[in-house]
Amino acid sequence: MRLLIPLLLAFTVPALAQKTKATIQLTDAEVTTKNIVYKTTPQGELKLHVFSPAGAIQIAALRPCVLFFFGGGWKSGSYLQFVPQAEYLASRGIIAISADYRIANIHKTTPDKAVEDAKSAIRWVRGHSTELGIDPDKVIAAGGSAGGHLAACTALVKAFDAESDDKTISAKPNAMVLFNPAMNIATLFKQHATGNSPMTLDTAEAITPNNFVSQDTPPAILFFGTADGLKVGGDEYVKKATELGLRAEMWSATDRPHGFFNKEPWIQVTAKKMDEFLISLGYLGGEPLIKLPEGAPELKRDN
Repeated sequence: MRLLIPLLLAFTVPALAQKTKATIQLTDAEVTTKNIVYKTTPQGELKLHVFSPAGAIQIAALRPCVLFFFGGGWKSGSYLQFVPQAEYLASRGIIAISADYRIANIHKTTPDKAVEDAKSAIRWVRGHSTELGIDPDKVIAAGGSAGGHLAACTALVKAFDAESDDKTISAKPNAMVLFNPAMNIATLFKQHATGNSPMTLDTAEAITPNNFVSQDTPPAILFFGTADGLKVGGDEYVKKATELGLRAEMWSATDRPHGFFNKEPWIQVTAKKMDEFLISLGYLGGEPLIKLPEGAPELKRDN
């Protein structure tokens, strides 16, 4: 595979650019934080940024866990993107984690390495579930854009397991929360690839989540703006999933572009819908605590 950048640029400018500075708060509740190195790669260490309920009394029941993967076209981005959602879910009782993974600008790597890292993160969390206080059967993979792609890959893609991973531990999450994910990588490759593409068509096919939808695919909720060119891949995923009788909710924001969920009021609107989805799975109780801005718009259920 040729380690060049043009295809990544085709994906990321301007469509997949993502906000990386956490400036919006979704909760005033105090949460505790810590950073853990989960993987050492030839390009450097990768960390999990963990957000936990503050002052929580230890109880017998283990908590669900969500891992967020940031967007940025596998090229740029930061764990900070999903700090607001992580803090909010921690305030609701979930162990929330925003994960690092290898990206082109820093590590000079290609998307398949990012897929490998995402799977490593899920395995690491499950393998350390006791010390983290989480239920290994309630692990949620989440992310936006390229990070949504990675979250979907942990559930669907069979290849790209790190040699250092304990393969006896499953990398498949129990649920997915996907914010405008890139689900049809092979199609994008065919549309944008040049002679200097950083990966082959075979690799693009191998990291296309839509190619691997099956009966054991976990339930998912997807968010898209109707003006987002990537929505066609999300629609394709939902069609395949529903034909198999799987749960796959599609919620859209009318006329909104890619990355709409990063900005107010949509960050609050999508976070509330995410909360409702997790309540429906039995991962959260009570009612969402998100306070929507006055006159906040609504998402439309597309399926």
